[in-house]
Amino acid sequence: MKVDIIISADDIKEKKIFNKSVVVIDILRATSVIVTAIDNGCKKVIPVLTVDEAVKIAEKDRKTYMLGGERDALKIQGFDFSNSPLEYNKEKVKGKTLVMTTTNGTRAIKASSKAKNIIIGAMINARAVTKKLIELGDDVVIVNSGTNGEFSIDDFLCSGYIISILKRECEVNLSDIATTALYIYENNKDIKSFIKYANHYKKIEELGLHEDLEYCCQKDIIDSVPECRDGIITRK
Repeated sequence: MKVDIIISADDIKEKKIFNKSVVVIDILRATSVIVTAIDNGCKKVIPVLTVDEAVKIAEKDRKTYMLGGERDALKIQGFDFSNSPLEYNKEKVKGKTLVMTTTNGTRAIKASSKAKNIIIGAMINARAVTKKLIELGDDVVIVNSGTNGEFSIDDFLCSGYIISILKRECEVNLSDIATTALYIYENNKDIKSFIKYANHYKKIEELGLHEDLEYCCQKDIIDSVPECRDGIITRK
């Protein structure tokens, strides 16, 4: 199994992901939200690029369609939820459809549409993601959503964690950047001690969202592996 990494949503190219299984990561916080919502019974998640598109879809049925997401880490005016995974509990999301737009994560998901498989990953479901990748048996590209088109420490460290599990479970052929992610993770297994240097981590901390940070940095607390097909994310 070949394993490669793309460092931001802006760096996704069709030739890099074609016929491969892609894992989209945005641990702070879009993919952590998606994994949590799906695990808590959300029927499906529809990722979109713009606020207007999200509102138009949700207007079809506001009883069953929820609006969630952020711009610059803040809740979008008129939306039901922000980008905090802690808001997406069973009582609020079970049986509902989430229409979601975020600064980085949903862009990365949409830009990965030409991949053979699109899996939604985070620290909180990393081990389950690796199990799914081994079942699929394809070459893998881990897409880091990044921050505003730039490299992000938090997503890169999560990539390293996923690679570390894959390496223990199957034979892997790592690209140079994948090898670098593995090395950084193996030397920073107490992930918060390193993630705290990420600019996006600092921004969320400045907003006082400490519980979000604690939650998103946990390893393997969820077994759900959401997958995106034809623009819709469900639990397969």
